[in-house]
Amino acid sequence: MTGYLLLGMTLTGIAATAHAQKATRPGKAPNIIFILADDQGYGDLGVFYQNQRARLNDRSKPFEVSPNIDRMAGEGTMLTQYYVAAPICAPSRASLMLGVSQGHANVRDNEFDKALDDNYTLPGTLRQLGYSTAIIGKWGLEGNDKYDLNGYLWPAHPLRRGFDYFFGYMRHADGHEHYPKEALYRKYWAENGKAVWQNHTNITSQLDKCYTADLWTAAAKKYIVDHICGREKNKPFFLYLAFETPHAVQELPTQAYPKGGGLHGGMQWLGTPGRMISTASGTPDSYTYPAYADALYDDDGDPSTPEVHWPSTYQRYATANHRIDDAVGDMLQLLKDLKIDSNTMVVYTSDNGPSNESYLPEDRFPPNKPTFFRSFGPFEGIKADTWEGGVRVPAIVRWPGHVAASRALKMPAIAYDWAPTFIGLSGQPPPERMDGVSLLPALTGKGVQQDPTVYIEYKNDGKTPDYSVFSASHRGRARNQTQLLRLGNYVGVRYDVKSAADDFEIYNVIDDPAERNNLAGQDSMKGLQQQLKARALQLHHNGDGSPRPYDNEPVPGVNPASVAPGGRLPPASGLARGDGLAPADGLAPGVDWAVYNGPFPWIPQVSGLTPAATGYAPYPSLVDTGKTLGQVYVFSGYIMAPADGEYHFFLTSDTKAFLRIHDIQVIDADYGYPGGLPREATIVLKKGLHPFRLSYHRDHDQGEPFFKLDWNGPGETRKKMGAADFFRATR
Repeated sequence: MTGYLLLGMTLTGIAATAHAQKATRPGKAPNIIFILADDQGYGDLGVFYQNQRARLNDRSKPFEVSPNIDRMAGEGTMLTQYYVAAPICAPSRASLMLGVSQGHANVRDNEFDKALDDNYTLPGTLRQLGYSTAIIGKWGLEGNDKYDLNGYLWPAHPLRRGFDYFFGYMRHADGHEHYPKEALYRKYWAENGKAVWQNHTNITSQLDKCYTADLWTAAAKKYIVDHICGREKNKPFFLYLAFETPHAVQELPTQAYPKGGGLHGGMQWLGTPGRMISTASGTPDSYTYPAYADALYDDDGDPSTPEVHWPSTYQRYATANHRIDDAVGDMLQLLKDLKIDSNTMVVYTSDNGPSNESYLPEDRFPPNKPTFFRSFGPFEGIKADTWEGGVRVPAIVRWPGHVAASRALKMPAIAYDWAPTFIGLSGQPPPERMDGVSLLPALTGKGVQQDPTVYIEYKNDGKTPDYSVFSASHRGRARNQTQLLRLGNYVGVRYDVKSAADDFEIYNVIDDPAERNNLAGQDSMKGLQQQLKARALQLHHNGDGSPRPYDNEPVPGVNPASVAPGGRLPPASGLARGDGLAPADGLAPGVDWAVYNGPFPWIPQVSGLTPAATGYAPYPSLVDTGKTLGQVYVFSGYIMAPADGEYHFFLTSDTKAFLRIHDIQVIDADYGYPGGLPREATIVLKKGLHPFRLSYHRDHDQGEPFFKLDWNGPGETRKKMGAADFFRATR
């Protein structure tokens, strides 16, 4: 326990040290703080929706307030069309950590506690680029099949997925309880005790009366101050502050939030077992914000009858959200006190839409319904829905002097864009493995912004709730296999998907955010319907343990006139075709190639990079310019599939390589690839032309450079891919 007890100094007590050392700007890259709420809806924050609700002055419509987050939005940029990667916790957070969509993530659907893929991660890439990395709060991606009582065998412990420091809940179910030691409502929803870990040490026994939103905030402030005053003060830090509120059991704090904020006020780390934080006293589950405890509303819509108090469940829910708001204000004040405000990017968002869960005993508390505050905002749908209300959440970016203040960014974006965005702060392109794109050009106004790809898939056996405020077509509707794909202003949504042939419902979510007017039946939407069906197949690869009804559907080819050579394959505007294309139609045999000079720590996304050399060849093969250490060699063009069916690809290389067909990650021989070992994969293709990108990165000398790409299709034996199999655009 010695390492933990060293944290015993209060923030106030080290303030003099911080000022004496004068916090140093940590390198060229900024610090990053990523704050994630749990089940907080788009409509739960004042600046996104609750302030509009308050202005209605309708006593039948109660509202919440979030003054600190509203202030953060005024000092930064709101992403008003931001999506989570999945409408529920574990897969949403997995895609966030991996930078990939649910079409490629290894944690999907309701796979709670499954081990996060051992590949490039958000913290791991940042650590490789010189960041100190920490997670404080909820993890839930550890792998629950290999652990003992000490946690040493968790295969995807945060320290094994790129974090230098971990303080928080390891397991998913632990996050259902907000007093880890007392576990006040444990008997109503779970049998297992809760556990808070510092790295590999269980410190729960010391956490008397610690409400977790307060605990995580105090620990986060302590981490920041320790970093700025410590041996690594010249390194930037990445802090992932993962709240598990307002999700699950709606417990109350012990007392009011401490006054002030930052170094000298707000939540303080005391470090004394039994009194770890400044609010670890009083009575657990006792404090409601007075504005909510005393709030009245018109419950029956009749102004002539007396108003009544808010039901206790909603007092609790609003208090949980307000507590996070206080924590955000506290954290931002700390950055100002430490004089690192302008060198720290802070992102605030949520992991999915609002929940109808409360985990409170039903004999004492009314059920929770997100309709009370309309936590889903102007949308319909809740957690587990791929309607906008389940997947569109608030997002704010604050970075004074770099990101515009008081701005609403209306470009669609999605959670797996954060990893490329943060990597871009160090001047590196993200790994080819990642599906997201950097949002820095849109946020800073510098550079050319790539269009993010907003794609979601998810399976849930439940139904959309039967809320009267929802349109009839959304009420009590079976979810089962669901998908969402956004193209421009249009969102395609499928519920209870039976096959790839099922039509998407199509909504213009700019004009119709509640998705009440399905446009799919209009003649003008026929082309878009075809495009949605094709793109959904071009973005998805079969997952382990999460079968989809479209897994074995042939992926349609494309019209190469719509795909820019060397670009991401294919762009969202590309028109998919299922009939193939004659090679003479603007094509010639061969492939395009480009060489990019490094150094690169991984096979990079090359969009936006300037090649050192370009040319074309009959088929992918190395030339002298592609054999230099550190260089990346990228081949692109089209593979001609001669018939519908399964195609097996075999790739062997002396060093790193990566094959994409369309946007599908077919073979990943990058992260951890030792060289010389064969990698293979199967993909079902429709007859026709399929854009591909094959990347080769000679990051170390392992003898003569080489790679070999073989394949076999329906009724064929394995052979080397040659000139007859490839085409390149000539216009």
